[in-house]
Amino acid sequence: MRDFHQPGRSPVLATSGMCATSHPLAAQVAVETLKAGGNAMDAAIAGAVLLGICEPQMTGIGGDCFVLWSDASGKINALNGSGRAPSALDAADLRAEGHSVVPPQSAHAVTIPGAIDAFCTLSERVGTLGLDRLLAPAIHYAEQGIPVSQRVAFDWASDSSVLQGVARDKFMIDGKSPSTGQIFAAPGQAAVLRKIANQGRDAFYTGEIAEDMVSALNAAGGKHSLADFATTACTDTTPISSTYKGIELFEHPPNGHGATANLILNMLKHFDVANMDPFGTERTHIEAEVTKLAYDTRNRLIGDADYTTRLDHMLAPETAAALAALVNPNRAMDDPAALSEQVHKDTIYITVVDRDGMAVSLIYSIFHGFGSGIATDKYGILLHNRGAGFTVEEGHPNELKGGKRPMHTIIPGMLAKDGKPFMPFGVMGGAYQATGHSRFVTNIVDFGMDAQTSIDAPRAFSDNGDMKLERGYSDTVRAELADMGHKVVVPETPIGGAQAIEIHDSGVLEGASDPRKDGCALGY
Repeated sequence: MRDFHQPGRSPVLATSGMCATSHPLAAQVAVETLKAGGNAMDAAIAGAVLLGICEPQMTGIGGDCFVLWSDASGKINALNGSGRAPSALDAADLRAEGHSVVPPQSAHAVTIPGAIDAFCTLSERVGTLGLDRLLAPAIHYAEQGIPVSQRVAFDWASDSSVLQGVARDKFMIDGKSPSTGQIFAAPGQAAVLRKIANQGRDAFYTGEIAEDMVSALNAAGGKHSLADFATTACTDTTPISSTYKGIELFEHPPNGHGATANLILNMLKHFDVANMDPFGTERTHIEAEVTKLAYDTRNRLIGDADYTTRLDHMLAPETAAALAALVNPNRAMDDPAALSEQVHKDTIYITVVDRDGMAVSLIYSIFHGFGSGIATDKYGILLHNRGAGFTVEEGHPNELKGGKRPMHTIIPGMLAKDGKPFMPFGVMGGAYQATGHSRFVTNIVDFGMDAQTSIDAPRAFSDNGDMKLERGYSDTVRAELADMGHKVVVPETPIGGAQAIEIHDSGVLEGASDPRKDGCALGY
């Protein structure tokens, strides 16, 4: 139990349904959807689409998603809602132009947005209320506007420099980033959502909305075609998993990098984590070192599922044992070779559990803050830049090719015990997410933290040459890590955010939401 003398959050408890996400309005809409008779998938879709209006710097209908959900039997299902590169684009084109990376604020970085196809598919296949009901709240708030919350205003100001052309008109107010409390509306997106509600996914991927997106991309030098949009389709996948001290972590398979979280946990089995100080030097160092090794493995192996040929090797216990043996407990190793593909800092995540025990874990993103910075002329659809997650390195599994999906850092998670799912969760924060998943699990398993305490706990991440330590770490730990060879820095923004719901055997739902964001857990 937390110290009630200190600032903090208590877990939220309920029995009939719960949502945890990064904006209270989206959590409220999700709970209202449950009360109206919808199931957890209905509620997650309704809340997620609204988050594109609440947090447009993080997500939106021009983005991608991944979803895990458990059904009544306890089976965990997975759907890949990430899009593919336009068929006419190839890394050879970029190499010929002298590019060593996919330019992140270019049309070449825009893969076909896949989230809308996934939401429409899941609404029809799993949901109960119908798409028109699920999109109604987002349509309302896109038209009427939403007061910009404090964290969103902070991110908006830091990310808005990438907005270009018409996007500055659509996502700035009087030429400036909105301040806390100013009203942001997106009437063009309301019109798009109304068409989708009435006509389904084809309203987005064919006709005038698709023409609006293709026109904007072609004007920016992209090679996108109407056929690329018309043929976009989400994909059913089989979750991957690893077990850590009796707890099973389920992740999405590639092109997501959930396997990286599985590999980190498999390596941590070779260290006595439970007898370390949870916020001390030893645990922070060991976690950093296994992260470096796991991310180096990811950088070599993961890409589109059709090109990722060594996933079994990455998940094998022998691989984890061999890598763990490389860790020096007293000295920091070099960071993995820099990626030519790019990673981002944040996204949105929503989790919902309903009265029947269905649990949904959904992550939805436009990649970098404000994505590509390109918006469409007619409807103001902001297009993601997920294609910046490709490499231009010839022959690499993640090399940019027409029709391929890039490596993704966004990963929804689900925990199970004795074959029974008991906790959907997600840890936002770009490249941090795999490390964040493993830390969340070890906080709970090794240190007995509840989900809220695990989320509140200070975070560290060895990334791109820096050992990022949040302010919650002591000066002693900072100094000791520096002596071990880590380049210790305090990040400008906190490391990511997280949401989780624990399903207790009693039927009580326990929600947790990260104070690093503006959101909350709500139940009824």
